[in-house]
Amino acid sequence: MSAQAISETGAKSDFWQGVRLSMPVVVAAAPFGLLFGAIAVDNGFSVFEAFLMSALIFGGASQMVGIELFGQHVAPWLIVLSIFAVNFRHVLYSAGIGRRIAHWSGVQQALGFFILTDPQFAVAEARAQSGQTVGFAWYLGLGLPVYVFWTIESALGALFGKLIPDPHALGIDFLLPIYFLGLVMGFRKRPLWLPVVIASAFASIIAYKTVGSPWHVSIGAVAGVLLAVVLPPHHSGVETRP
Repeated sequence: MSAQAISETGAKSDFWQGVRLSMPVVVAAAPFGLLFGAIAVDNGFSVFEAFLMSALIFGGASQMVGIELFGQHVAPWLIVLSIFAVNFRHVLYSAGIGRRIAHWSGVQQALGFFILTDPQFAVAEARAQSGQTVGFAWYLGLGLPVYVFWTIESALGALFGKLIPDPHALGIDFLLPIYFLGLVMGFRKRPLWLPVVIASAFASIIAYKTVGSPWHVSIGAVAGVLLAVVLPPHHSGVETRP
């Protein structure tokens, strides 16, 4: 077998490994994709517009914020600022994941940043921490199904929103928080894990009670990052060099 054939076989294997890892995210995010589509139609969007928003923004919580603001005749700049604030954590994700995918081409990196989500970052970071390379095929397999199903679910929610029962009443909405909790626990052996988690959780709870959702997500993330920055380097496992 030629080197090229071996490389292609390895890429396919990596892709399908990523796909298998994406399935819990696809299942957990499904109720929220359907809910977004239903809310979008209720706020005056067409089915196509709801689908297009998911396909172009792919932002989850920021899409929910945008939908609510669109229906209140808010100034466009304020809508953009609000969506940026909600998605600010992705600036942090991009800074972290950028070093893991520096060996990719420019086009591959652009696509990688576009499909970057919370679980995408966590799983890719865990893979890198275990000493494995974050390859493009594996990363694409991990992120592409989530993107495809999210856009499809948004369209289905827009089409059949009136028939969809409240996910809170069904208890389906607990799936995504449990999945995220599992991702967070996977990093528990890293230095400063507990202080950072406590600081993020505390700041997020305070923000939720005062500022409201979904702003508490970004505020909690920033609080954790700031704590990691201000603590002495040796506590974070980074040795100072002369």
